[in-house]
Amino acid sequence: MALLIAGEFPDINMEKVIKMCLIHDFGEAITGDIPSFWKTQQDEEKEDVAITDLLKRLPNDIATDFTELFKEMAQLKTNEAKLFKALDKMEALVSHNESPLETWLELEYTENQIYGIEEAAHSDYLMKLREELKKDTIHKITKETVNGK
Repeated sequence: MALLIAGEFPDINMEKVIKMCLIHDFGEAITGDIPSFWKTQQDEEKEDVAITDLLKRLPNDIATDFTELFKEMAQLKTNEAKLFKALDKMEALVSHNESPLETWLELEYTENQIYGIEEAAHSDYLMKLREELKKDTIHKITKETVNGK
């Protein structure tokens, strides 16, 4: 997603955002991808430990660079970190909307319509993208409910 929307954010270092997205996935490569709506603080901490462990195994210069980016991601103070976090939330929605409706829990019908709004709120573009994802969710629910799925 970061690659696809890079042109919408000319003042943001998209190389940094893409690195953040990849670093975030390091943890999930070890712990598995826990569904967003079920992820607990304990799961987040487990992912953080996995990322930290993997970063230590990299060559020193890369480990230092990635560790600094990982800290920046956690602090959510820079525009790059905020964009990464919003994209992380929205990617979960895209994936979720692609999964069969019969796999959804009851809470997901509502959660998929509100998840990630706070993280997208700092950008008009992201809010428009978030609204499109909500429309996609509503369309999926309506279409599959009408078709009896």
